[in-house]
Amino acid sequence: MGLIKSIKEKAKLQLRTIVLPETEDERVLKATQKVLEEKTANVVLIGNEETIKSDASSCDANIEGATIVDPKKFENIDRYIDELVELRKKKGLTREEATEIMLNEPRFFGCMMVRLGDADGLVAGSNSPTADVLKAAIQVIKTAPGINTVSSAFIMETADGKFGDNGLILFADCAVIPEPNAEQLADIACATAATASSVVGLDPRVAMLSFSTKGSANHPLVDKVQYAVDILQERNVDFSFDGEMQADAAIVEAVGAKKAPDSEVAGKANVLVFPDLQSGNIGYKLVQRFAGAAAHGPVVQGLAKPVNDLSRGCSVDDIANLVAITATQIK
Repeated sequence: MGLIKSIKEKAKLQLRTIVLPETEDERVLKATQKVLEEKTANVVLIGNEETIKSDASSCDANIEGATIVDPKKFENIDRYIDELVELRKKKGLTREEATEIMLNEPRFFGCMMVRLGDADGLVAGSNSPTADVLKAAIQVIKTAPGINTVSSAFIMETADGKFGDNGLILFADCAVIPEPNAEQLADIACATAATASSVVGLDPRVAMLSFSTKGSANHPLVDKVQYAVDILQERNVDFSFDGEMQADAAIVEAVGAKKAPDSEVAGKANVLVFPDLQSGNIGYKLVQRFAGAAAHGPVVQGLAKPVNDLSRGCSVDDIANLVAITATQIK
């Protein structure tokens, strides 16, 4: 069974409610039909009901079964506005400004639905930049307890099944933090281990990557990764990890046995934490193109409740797939 199929089967076991706020995009409406047909989630659409239904009809999308919520007619809007004022009071947000945001910014409204328990997760980004999606998520939903860093992971699915667990291996962070410090690297490791477990069903084995393995090189960049490993040890995390190590030592058993013979992770890693965004982004794209691997994501991590960001070039299938992934992030 392929990864996405197995994720969808998992999502069907406990239907979650996922918000799709960008209803002006016909791909979102068509994806709504697909999600409802596949029964992987309940869907909430944000906007004017008449407009959404008319747009759905125009693009031949059957959205019957979706819940449509119009912020301008929402009976609990005062609660949402008050909550946003409270969240942003240190930034001086007025009630008038909060009202304008709640009524006219569907991503913020959708994130408030998630924050207050009226929905379980949100998927957006088909019609807006990543920065806009993450801004709403970070300001409204905030980060998970004990985590101060929002990051991302790609779930790489290789055809030959040679590396990771039957070809499944997670790469992080490939989309959010350009130059993470040691504390942020430790946060990324914790969040990606959680993604590996909750979404993919893996027992995470995390390798903290560098151009050095176990002190084979001396450099401030190596020191940063070593410090991140120290932080993970201090946190007493509940997953296997090791580092610093080179990529081949992390995923090739023979190399891992030679370079880090005492490691439980070397040669068997299924989560790779890259030292910075450049290396992570380059790495996943090279594997995607050279190895013909499927790159599922980016899956946003570290938030108190799940919000995921789409590429503006996404397909209907991409949206439906990410809805299922988001549903399985929920504990």
